[in-house]
Amino acid sequence: MVHDPTQTEGRGLDVTVAEIHRVAEPGRVDFGGGELNAATLEPIETEKRNPDDDYEWWYLDAGQYLVEYNESLSAPDDLTLALQTRDSVRARGAFHPTLYVDALDVVPLSVGGEGIRLKENARLSTLLVH
Repeated sequence: MVHDPTQTEGRGLDVTVAEIHRVAEPGRVDFGGGELNAATLEPIETEKRNPDDDYEWWYLDAGQYLVEYNESLSAPDDLTLALQTRDSVRARGAFHPTLYVDALDVVPLSVGGEGIRLKENARLSTLLVH
């Protein structure tokens, strides 16, 4: 975890952004899985907001993105976790679907309106025991 006390202060465990990508070339999904191909992803670069900043920001326009987290997860077989968008992110026009997970994989992020700015290691999602 990036900072245990901050990430565990609420009703679950907050997870943080490591990388953000956009789909550069489409993937393929068929009925039987024999023609299943991954999409080609292109990383979104970060930028410093101020020259003396320690951390950089992603400047995301409205659209669809794929997010990778800093944290990893290996839940026991008898435990189901819900991954939800943090309220502070949703209130600023971005969200991802609620997912029931036993591992953290890439998550689709939808950004609306005029976009959003996310700082490196921003808390994007919360894991809750379901």
